[in-house]
This record gives sequence, structure tokens and C-alpha cells, in this order.
Amino acid sequence: MRIAIYSRKSKFTGKGESTQNQIQLCKEYALQHFDHIEKFITYEDEGFSGGNIDRPQYKKMLEEAHEGKFNILMCYRLDRISRNISNFSDTIDMLQRENIDFISLREQFDTSTPMGRAMMYIASVFAQLERETIAERIQDNMLQLAKTGRWLGGITPTGFESKEVTITDTHGKNHKIYKLSPLSDELVIIKIIFHKFLVLKSLSKLETYCIQNHIQTRNHIDFSRFSLRNILTNPVYTIADETLYDYLTEKNFKIYSHKNDFNGKNGIMAYNKTLQKKHVSNKVRDYSEWIISVGAHKGIIPSHDWIKAQTILLKNKSKSFRKVKNTQSLLSGILRCKNCGHFMRPRAGRVNKEGIKTFYYMCEYKEKSKKTKCSVKNINGNKLDQLILEEIKKLSQKHTILHENLCNYPLNFERDHLPIDSEKLMLSSQIKNNEHAIINLINTLSKGKNTTAITYILKEIESLDQKTKELKNKLSHLQKEENKYLSKPFDIENIKNILISFSKLIDTLDVYNKRSLINHLVEKITWDGEYIDIIFLGVDLEEKP
Repeated sequence: MRIAIYSRKSKFTGKGESTQNQIQLCKEYALQHFDHIEKFITYEDEGFSGGNIDRPQYKKMLEEAHEGKFNILMCYRLDRISRNISNFSDTIDMLQRENIDFISLREQFDTSTPMGRAMMYIASVFAQLERETIAERIQDNMLQLAKTGRWLGGITPTGFESKEVTITDTHGKNHKIYKLSPLSDELVIIKIIFHKFLVLKSLSKLETYCIQNHIQTRNHIDFSRFSLRNILTNPVYTIADETLYDYLTEKNFKIYSHKNDFNGKNGIMAYNKTLQKKHVSNKVRDYSEWIISVGAHKGIIPSHDWIKAQTILLKNKSKSFRKVKNTQSLLSGILRCKNCGHFMRPRAGRVNKEGIKTFYYMCEYKEKSKKTKCSVKNINGNKLDQLILEEIKKLSQKHTILHENLCNYPLNFERDHLPIDSEKLMLSSQIKNNEHAIINLINTLSKGKNTTAITYILKEIESLDQKTKELKNKLSHLQKEENKYLSKPFDIENIKNILISFSKLIDTLDVYNKRSLINHLVEKITWDGEYIDIIFLGVDLEEKP
């Protein structure tokens, strides 16, 4: 058994609860309660606050926990780990995943015992509740501030920067707030974008116009249809007048300014426009969820022009480019134009004499700029896809570099152990279900008043916790068994046999799996109008012949 001891003190001192005193008390407790202690590993952070986790020894302790260097983590008091309950809960969750017990001497918080683990679950439930409550409180506060029309921070829209101003409230107190301040050069671009869109009535044509006339974003890149749409739909630019108020009311926007505030001068602030989730593209909320208020900045686009732009966008919503379905092309997202570096996208062609629907790859920059920025030739997609597959098949033939390496070098291949993987997955699922059941029981326990029921629930928690610990031990054992299997060399002849059947296997795959195969084998493919270059993964382009 290896025991880690973490100690922390905000100020350098040798008195009271010094780091050395904390370590000594932990060691004494461990020697009284545990047998067969192999060694103590100590981590000391003296002179560091517990308000955050940016501490050198604390970080080292977390890293070595992941590496399995100890079985138990001890500290003198809970706040030695962190004074932030959210950070503390995250640490406990990590220790639980690594199957490491946690002991705090002062609070008698010992997860090596069933009751201690039950207390840990209770602490986690309250920590989660606090995090959610704080998040809701912050969100509610931000939404209330949004109704005042001030700028609340973040990336400012094109044409504006954030400027600090001081205001005096009714009690004579000064407060600092932020408002949008105009950037004249960028606002000229915004006016051009609105004017040309009302003339062209198409995002695609507007995108082409911007590329041809070198009209770019503040980061000096070409406007995309997506970024242009965001500008055209953002009410921040429109002048707040009675016409706009009537339009927003008709479309069920939530307006938090009085109609008299729509004075024909100021612009609009709009918040809560998108539903934001991690790892998911932002989704535009329904207009009824938007928070609309008159801003402190000046509007620049007449309301009737902004409303007209929304009408055109709505009409064009059903229109789109003639794109080839993903069930047909194989190289979308990997084939690039060698001339300009942009992706080449599949575009639909005609049905040939054999009744096969053809398509071709076109440089997207050529398409957007109407050949003014790039004029590389299109390439037949049907033929190119087949050509790439044939080149991949050649990897398995004799006299290739891959085949010669297999024959001439004692390569060591590791093999998967699928039965063990399945059992590991099953055990992990059971552990997760048990932990979820324990949390539910604890929630029930917090609401219960019946003594008999409470006794039963505690026994059930202890039983589930014991089963969970047994399952974790089995999972740990399986991991050790798997490591033994993975260390054994794979029969090289099996690899050769697989390569022989490789080319036949490709033809049996559907389009999705063929595309996946190409992405796993090919770094990139480029077309310069005459020649195709295929660069496979792992190829050293700097290596000299």
C-alpha cells in the first residue's frame, strides 16, 4: 500500500498547522489504521492559497494519481485540498475514477469505509447543486443587465469596439459600464454589405462581390456566406424607430425597452440569440427568446433596409447550392486545390451513357470568386475517386515499401483482446449504474423523515458501494490481464495474409467506410489542373532520396 499525503499552508511558517505538522499527523493516523504500508509520498505547497488549484505540488500530485503511484490520498483538513467546493468535488471525482481512497483527518472523511464513501456522494450532490445554482444566478443576472442596453462583453460586432463609460445612479454613486463605440472604417464595410445585398438579393453573389473587391473581415480574411448572414441578421446595426418596433413586435421578439425609447437614433442590443452547448454548433433560438433593448450606441442602417434584408433572407432560405450528397463523393474535405490551397468541393454533373450520375470536383475559391482569384480546371469526381482507391490497393501488393518492411524487419504488432474489451465495457456500465443508484438514494435520504426508511436506505447504499468496489477490483484485474496480452507479438504471417486480401476488402465497403479508410491512410490530396499528388500519412516530405 502506497499512501500520498498532501499538505498546504497559505503563509510560510513553522508554527501551528505547518506543512510538516500536517504530514506528521497524517503519518501517525496511517500507521494506526493500516498495515503493510510500502511508503509515504508527500506533496507540500507552502505559501499558496487554497482559493485556486494553480499550485505546483498539487498539480504533481494529480499527475501521479493518474499514473497510479499511490492507493490512498490523505490530508489534515478538507480545505487543504481546496477552499473552492467545485474544485474539491472535481478532485474527489478524479480520485474515484482512479480507484484511490481519500482521507481527511479533521473531518473524519474516510472513503476507505462504506459510510465515508456515502458522505462523499452526499458532498458531491451538494457541490453539483451549488454549481448549478451559481450558473443560474449568473445567467439571470446577465439577462437582467442585457435589458439595460449596455455591452456585456465578448467579441464586439464588426464596426464597433467596447468603450468604458461612467454613469451616476439616482443615489449619486458612480458606476462603470461598457457601451459600443463606432469604428468608422469597419462601419463603411457594413454599409456596403447591406447596400449590395439589397441590390444582389443573394448571399452567394454578395460573397463573390466581397472577394472580387477585396472586402475582408477585421482579421483580413474573406467573408463567408455564414459571416455575411450573421451581419445582415444582427439588429445591432439598425436604427431603432417606430417602424422597427412594430416589426419586432409582429415577429414576437421580447422587447425590454419602451416604444418611446425607439427614438430614430440609437441602435439595438440583442442577447440570448443562440443556444450554446459544448462540442455542438450554436443553434439560433426562437425570436420569442431573444432579449431586445435599445442600445447606447448609434444605429447606421435604416430600419426599412434592415427589415427588407430579413425578408430577402427568409425567401432565400430554401435555396442552396447543387451539392453532391455525401453518399457519392469520397474526397470532400481532403482534396485541395494546389494553386490556392482551398478545398475542392463536389458538384453535380450529368448522367453519362452508362446511366451513371457523374460529378466533378471544383475549387471552392474559384467558385466563390467567379474565377477571378483561381481558375484551376475542374476534375472528374467519378474517375478521381476510383483512381485514389486503386492507389490505396497497391499498398498491399508485393515489391511495395510496406510489403518489403514486413518481410525484412522484425516488426512487433500488438493485438486487441476483444473479449476482455467487452467485459471491461460491461463492468464500467455496471459501476456507473450503481453510482447513479447511490446518488438517487442519497437524494431520497435527504428528504426522508421515517427512521426505519433511513436505516434501510443507508444499508442499501452500503451494499451498492461494496458491490461497486468489487466491480472496480475486477476491472483493475482485467486491465492487468489485457496488458499481458497486448505485450505478446502478433504473428507476422497473419499480417501478410491480411494485406493480400486488402484490395478485395476495399471493394466490399460502402461509401462511408471507404471515406473513413481514405482519411486514415491519406494525409492530403492536391490537384493543380494537370496532376494529382497523394501524400500518405507518415510520409516524411523532408526526407531526401
